Amino acid sequence: MNIFLYLDENTLIHRLDPRTKLVSAVILFGICLCFNHPLYLAFISGGVVLTALWARALPNFWRLRYILLLLILFSFVLWPFFVPGPTRWWAWGPFQVSRESVLYGLAMGLRLATFVGIGLIFLSTTRNEELTNGLIRMGVPYPLAFALSTALRLVPTFAGAGATIIQAQVSRGLDLESGSIFKRMGKFIPQAVPLFIYAIHHTNTLAMALESKGFDPQAKRTFYYEPRMQRVDYWVIGFFILLLTALLYLRLGMGLGVVIRGRL
Repeated sequence: MNIFLYLDENTLIHRLDPRTKLVSAVILFGICLCFNHPLYLAFISGGVVLTALWARALPNFWRLRYILLLLILFSFVLWPFFVPGPTRWWAWGPFQVSRESVLYGLAMGLRLATFVGIGLIFLSTTRNEELTNGLIRMGVPYPLAFALSTALRLVPTFAGAGATIIQAQVSRGLDLESGSIFKRMGKFIPQAVPLFIYAIHHTNTLAMALESKGFDPQAKRTFYYEPRMQRVDYWVIGFFILLLTALLYLRLGMGLGVVIRGRL
């Protein structure tokens, strides 16, 4: 099983400068915050899915399909009880459900899933070293960029170790499928002990490796990969800036895409 999200493909999005992809991802996050109507957010989500198709990142979407569906489902179920609306459908004590709150809950689910989708596209098309160099070129201090890239590298490593531990326990007769949801959750708790030990050992090994190589976060360094902004990078950033400006005008200037006013 491949535990890493990066997909080695030769697409235009893969070839973009990492700074372009970082800025574009931030702008896309802002675009998701422009509206709270599910129809408008559905169009934005569709655009993200088309971008994933273009970047050939759909395999990662399929791998995390249950997480995306759960985000939409939980938001759709929970938000309507905490957001009041004028068209009331049901009420009990401090809780009420309205037409507007149901639409708002669906919109929030789509927004969260789209956030995850944007991050998936970025991680599917950007190598770890590209992210580090891009952050440094944007003025982020090297220790912070190195810490972020190391964390991103360790997360799939620990996830793979956790999957290996669970598979080993299942092969020895551990039943994780029977019982109530609370019993099944309780069976996963003992698996955290070997994973915790593995994390400490791996972190200690990484620290010794850095020390043995004379790692100095303040030293000047050169990089094998030096990203350079091309004309297409400026076109992409300009396009997303114009798109964000137009959508902000639709929301703030024309009042479109709003189910409940006063909320993002």
